[in-house]
Amino acid sequence: MTIQLPGKVKYIIDTLVCAGYEAYAVGGCVRDSILGRVPGDWDITTSASPWQVKQLFPKTVDTGILHGTVTVMEGKEGFEVTTYRIDGEYEDQRHPREVIFTSDLLEDLKRRDFTINAMAYNETEGLIDAFGGMEDIKNQIIRCVGKPEHRFTEDALRMMRAVRFAAQLGFTIEEHTRAAISEFASDLAKISAERIQAELVKLLVSEHPEEMRTVYETGMSRVFLPEFDEMMRTPQNNRYHRYNVGEHTILAMQNIRPDKVLRLTMLLHDVGKPLCKTVDENGIYHFLGHPTEGARIAKTILRRLKFDNDTIRRVTALIQWHDDRPSLKESSVRRAIHRVGQEQYPALFEVKRADTLAKNNYRRREKLGLIDEYQALYQEILEKKQCLDIKDLAVNGLDMMELGLERGKEIGVALNHLLMHVLEYPEDNTREILMNLIKTEQKAE
Repeated sequence: MTIQLPGKVKYIIDTLVCAGYEAYAVGGCVRDSILGRVPGDWDITTSASPWQVKQLFPKTVDTGILHGTVTVMEGKEGFEVTTYRIDGEYEDQRHPREVIFTSDLLEDLKRRDFTINAMAYNETEGLIDAFGGMEDIKNQIIRCVGKPEHRFTEDALRMMRAVRFAAQLGFTIEEHTRAAISEFASDLAKISAERIQAELVKLLVSEHPEEMRTVYETGMSRVFLPEFDEMMRTPQNNRYHRYNVGEHTILAMQNIRPDKVLRLTMLLHDVGKPLCKTVDENGIYHFLGHPTEGARIAKTILRRLKFDNDTIRRVTALIQWHDDRPSLKESSVRRAIHRVGQEQYPALFEVKRADTLAKNNYRRREKLGLIDEYQALYQEILEKKQCLDIKDLAVNGLDMMELGLERGKEIGVALNHLLMHVLEYPEDNTREILMNLIKTEQKAE
């Protein structure tokens, strides 16, 4: 096995080796190279102590020196160089109480999470694979190094990482590893929301967001996303659906491009359905009001998982309007764009298509055609540069003051009145016509 090391990585490894130390590329960069993927970053492990590393390179940053990590700067790029170590007991399900530096590479590799991440490489010795990582890559398996219960009690987030790697790589979680996740899933309650959020997003934007099903089946979602469990338990007995709410959600995520906001929107677009469910006299299920309720619940969830305000705003808005269906004429679409907010487009059309494709075949082609027509009208309105907001009016507050309107509220009411008129009659968006409209109303009063 030959891996093409980047020049700067090769230089760091060669510098350490020439100084009498061992050094290897290690972990995810080795795994990704074997898989033919471009590594996001390159980590290096070495027998040199952090202080010895610092002596060999002119510019370093003490990234985590107490845990053996120094970042070596080569130009504007940083490469983490970590001393071989043995981890002591983990107290907080994240950090070991102490680390012991060692000169034994295998001792360092055995503390890592999964076999596919426990391989090391340099050009002199080739691939070091003591735990069957290559075999597991060949068989497309996620397997813990050693006993999975040890790995997961050291750091409970590794359970989410297992599913995330399965989602990113299209691999299957090995039987004993999966069983241990189910056994220790409740330990995720000890992990910070920020760390869970990071793994969840990586899973959602992967090629296999359907691995959310594994998150549910192993009991992990019950800890940090119990609303998803409710969705997985909520049937949809009507002619528009063939899946329960959760399975519909999973399929909807698969039907939209891997963007964080879009995948989060599809994950939560029907989160309000369990609370909004009603059953009529014929046993048919209805979910009236679920977009508004869903937006409210989604906001609570996203805040709980420490998402940034912009993401929360964009996701909840798309959820709020995902089922909005204006009549397909220009004036109605202009009003819809104003009501929904221009910033939600064109993403809203992607959300609508993904939602429709995850439903039953009943009238699917017709519904997709209506979405296409909606989008065509939207594009036409944009191309005509028609007024959609108060700021697009041919008049402003100063013009209203010129007509004798003084109070802020009075001016705001007048401008909003003019906007409603222009949404219906876009050709009237000229200063002369709008000023005359207000003058006419003033005379009528």
